[in-house]
Amino acid sequence: MSGSKARFRRSWLGRLRSASFTLGFVVVFWAVGLVSLALGAFGPNGVLRLDVAATTHTFPEHWWTMASSALWARDPVSYILETVVVLLLGIPAERRLGHRAFALAAVASQLLGVVISLGFLVVASGLLGNWTEEIGNHLFLGPSAFVIGAAMAGTASMATLWRRRIRLAGFALLIILALYSGAFADLVRLAAAAAGTILGPVLQGRRPRIGRLASTRHEGRVLIALLIAASAIGPVVAGLIPHAVGPLSILRFLFTNIQPVDPQSLQNLCSDPAQAKDCAVAQLQLRAGAGGIFMAILPSFLLVLMADGLRRGRRFAWAGALLIQLGLSVLAIIAIGNVFLSAPTETGASEGIAAIEGSGYPNPLALALPLLLPLVLSTVLLGSRRLFQVPAPAGTYKRLAARILPTAAVLSVVYVGVGLLVAQDFTPAPGLANLLADVPDRFLPLGYVLDVPPAFFPQGADAVLLYEGVGVVFWALAGAVIYRTFLRQAHTRLDSSAERAKALIMAGEGSSLSWMTTWPGNMYWFSPSGRSFVAYRVRTGIALTLGPPVGPESEVATAFTEFARFCRTNGWTPCFYSVPQELRDHADSAGWSSAQVAQETVLPLHSLTFKGKKFQDIRTALNNAAKEGIRYEWTSFAAAHFSVQVQIEEISEEWVADRNMPEMGFTLGSLDELDDPEVRCLLAVDRHRTVHAVTSWLPIYRNGHIVGWTLDFMRRRSTGFRSSIEFLIASAALSLKDEGCEFLSLSGAPLARAEEPADVAQPRTPSRPPRSVDRLLDWLGATLEPVYGFRSLLAFKAKFQPTYEPLYMLYPDAASLPAVGTAVARAYLPTLNLGAGLALAGRIFRKPKR
Repeated sequence: MSGSKARFRRSWLGRLRSASFTLGFVVVFWAVGLVSLALGAFGPNGVLRLDVAATTHTFPEHWWTMASSALWARDPVSYILETVVVLLLGIPAERRLGHRAFALAAVASQLLGVVISLGFLVVASGLLGNWTEEIGNHLFLGPSAFVIGAAMAGTASMATLWRRRIRLAGFALLIILALYSGAFADLVRLAAAAAGTILGPVLQGRRPRIGRLASTRHEGRVLIALLIAASAIGPVVAGLIPHAVGPLSILRFLFTNIQPVDPQSLQNLCSDPAQAKDCAVAQLQLRAGAGGIFMAILPSFLLVLMADGLRRGRRFAWAGALLIQLGLSVLAIIAIGNVFLSAPTETGASEGIAAIEGSGYPNPLALALPLLLPLVLSTVLLGSRRLFQVPAPAGTYKRLAARILPTAAVLSVVYVGVGLLVAQDFTPAPGLANLLADVPDRFLPLGYVLDVPPAFFPQGADAVLLYEGVGVVFWALAGAVIYRTFLRQAHTRLDSSAERAKALIMAGEGSSLSWMTTWPGNMYWFSPSGRSFVAYRVRTGIALTLGPPVGPESEVATAFTEFARFCRTNGWTPCFYSVPQELRDHADSAGWSSAQVAQETVLPLHSLTFKGKKFQDIRTALNNAAKEGIRYEWTSFAAAHFSVQVQIEEISEEWVADRNMPEMGFTLGSLDELDDPEVRCLLAVDRHRTVHAVTSWLPIYRNGHIVGWTLDFMRRRSTGFRSSIEFLIASAALSLKDEGCEFLSLSGAPLARAEEPADVAQPRTPSRPPRSVDRLLDWLGATLEPVYGFRSLLAFKAKFQPTYEPLYMLYPDAASLPAVGTAVARAYLPTLNLGAGLALAGRIFRKPKR
């Protein structure tokens, strides 16, 4: 016991020593406050505060306040909160950066944060109305910028996934505060965080990476979800901050309608009979308690809920978020029109905007741009719709409607019935017709209810509880039910065509590509016999298939001909992609053209031993893995522990970010395709449960039995065991051989082929593709090699001494080649946009071909 206590003591002493600068700063921070008597109820006294606080007038007379402002806080509560922030952020950041680098990052971030903020205010003074004048009397005190900048610098040493997520979350919070609250301190913190983010790589001896960062589809969803959540939280922040002056603070009148009512103003309104309607609105606003506030921020509540569904890729969440944003866009346009184009309608939004316009926003553009934010977010959602294609299990939304609609009906009956019983607690007392007419308003946000003056409003406690509680109970229950639909596993949902195709694969005879036909994005054509099918997708008028027809070998030629006829009937040009030599020979006899687009590597298992000199690298990988305590572990993504799933996502995100290009699809799977109960994952795991690499394997069926597996997903941790992929493939081969499998397909490498011996003549036949097509594909493969490394991948697989089987693209007419090329590019890069295309071109022509 004494030994364990000693180790525990040494561990904590080591941690404290590694954060000595942070702890020393906290001591100095409190000592300065104590000596200067700044720990009183109001912080530093008036004279001292002017001499130590950073303001918009800091330069040049009080230049020292750029640094001195970090050593004081506003009041005792701020001292406590600032200390907590320094300890929570500073200790882990200092342990990552080291004492010297942490101190340099902290001081530089503090100074640059103030300087950048002052420069921004000078530039923005003529663009954002009187916002810059509003914060002219603001001041900044405390070490928050000091430690936030250092913490952002520390993220430079993190793994890609968590570095990106922490930065996104941090900047989202800081940007929200800057845009909605708009205090000078918010600007300084945001600028300090930006400075720290740039300083982090520099302190580690590398250049900052500025520009477009590629991400996986999964991480793209997280980014969009974070954007939607931030846009929903911002107006609530502005609505709850009494003196919010940020350039987007006016959005609180559109989203929340949280408007405090001054009692004196209420008395003045209600004393004038001509303002009875305004008096009723003000009384309702004044009586809006916790329930009223919840209903006021209902759009934000729903958007945050939908953001979680967006993070999971749910189609329903995308449609819900888009519908809410479009609704807010319409309201924003109406509000702007009421203020600038016509007589104002008495809505919470238009009144709030008009009030702000009258208080000093002289530039209409400063109002129009923030109010069009929902329209911008609607555009973002529309542009990213391909990221959100995950459906819920069958029947989910029928059950959702069956729960929500009866709940609304029951609450409506309760409202009317109880309302009649406590009618004396309303002013004036409502009748049955009044209560029935008021039912829809109980389920709407408070801001929209105030557009029409209430016919009655609650006075007594029972009436207030009923008036506010109906909507709160309904939306709380509805939100819980909707959230539960997001938690349900989505991989069990396949449409009838996909289910039918899957059944044919498992019962019949498939190829190494057959399981890929079950991936999302494919359509299906079934032969008249019902025993064969073709998976395809239509792009630019080209019906591009994924592999050859799936079904009995005796029907392949017939299915080829019948599918081509089906395409011509629909006005499409058929193109069979990644098909074997046998189908290519049949197409040649029919007058089709062909081009080799990949080389599949197949590993027979019946005689595999990994003995001999040619397998030296494989044996070395197996032996080194055993020495380092790394073992292989079979699982599936859905069955893996949450910590393992997170590590797989982290490895995948790092892999994509290092290439800084979008993930490819079509015949190349990603995390989405990994989440399939029929797909097996093989992990390289050490004794600490750290995942060093992951591979996924797709089943190959023959007559209802699995005879082989196809390698698909293959990624390793950059800081992990170097030969982990060799270890995993070799372990999979030996393990699956023991299970009785016949072969493994290491899959094909697009636009790559094994070198053929020079003495092997290439016969010229009428069906052989023109040399120009060969040269074009060879050039494209060499051009993309620095980015995607297909040829390097094929060379890597050669370590396992596989057999090579060429895969071809078949097309009926050379005139269709431009459209075929476009279709293939869109299939492999479905999310490629103009920015990513320019980045790809830049990388292609910047790096030398290897």
